[in-house]
Amino acid sequence: MTDPSGRRAELEARNAAMREQVDSLMSELHRKTAEMREAQAKAMAITASATSRDGSVTARVDSSGALTSLEFSPNAFERSTPDKLARVATETVVEAIAKSRTELNEVLTDAQQGSSIDLSEMLPGVPSLADLIPPVPPVPQPASQAPQRGRRPADDEEEGGSVMDRGGW
Repeated sequence: MTDPSGRRAELEARNAAMREQVDSLMSELHRKTAEMREAQAKAMAITASATSRDGSVTARVDSSGALTSLEFSPNAFERSTPDKLARVATETVVEAIAKSRTELNEVLTDAQQGSSIDLSEMLPGVPSLADLIPPVPPVPQPASQAPQRGRRPADDEEEGGSVMDRGGW
């Protein structure tokens, strides 16, 4: 027969080991939760801006890529056609979104690094911490620079001068 005091000591030792393991898991969970909150705050604070090569358009976006500001230089309408200015504005917005997404990707990639202990390994049915971090979104690419049908190519190549000076008005 087993000694009751020996069995009790064995159970107390196993219980202490389990408590230590649970304490370690809880500590890791608190640390990862704090890291995720910090990553979330960094992600939400991201803003990006881009200015067109000719300086006629500046776009600003937030962390989600939503346009928060679109500014035109004082002479933007004098030195461009409406079609060209629209394309430049669109390209500038896409560039700002790409910058925002690149920065967001860096924040999310950093948040996904260094995961050591995961509760899902110890407790079946508990979600993995890695599953709580959203996937890295793709970075948008500018549209093709190919001319669009129905547009007069000469309008794109014209530089300077007022739209009103180009005739047809």
